[in-house]
Amino acid sequence: MSQKRETLAQLIKFGIVGVSNTAISLIVYYIFIWINQQLYLWGNIAGWVISVANAFFWNNKYVFRETGSKQDVFKKLGKTYLSYGATFMLSMLMLYTEVDIIGLSAVLCPVMNLLVTIPMNFILNKYWTFR
Repeated sequence: MSQKRETLAQLIKFGIVGVSNTAISLIVYYIFIWINQQLYLWGNIAGWVISVANAFFWNNKYVFRETGSKQDVFKKLGKTYLSYGATFMLSMLMLYTEVDIIGLSAVLCPVMNLLVTIPMNFILNKYWTFR
């Protein structure tokens, strides 16, 4: 398979995995704001931690099909959390700005922010975490 086709296939698979990550993250987030609207940042944190673990598992097994020693797996897990951590910090800053400063909806903003974070996560995972 050519490099371009392989990258396209990985991007599509990454998108499929991303749907489950997004669902997990948003479910956790919405549970927190259902309990108390003021917990939206804590819900975002909890959703992120759980969804990144999900992302690592499926990206490692399905998208990039990595194998290796336990040490390699833990190294990639660390890189996964760092990669997603960078975009998570950006999404937290965006969420805080959108909700607390601009006054936008705490329900809709996390979904809008995905337009920025998903492409960044793919690039970081493909070219750094799982290269």
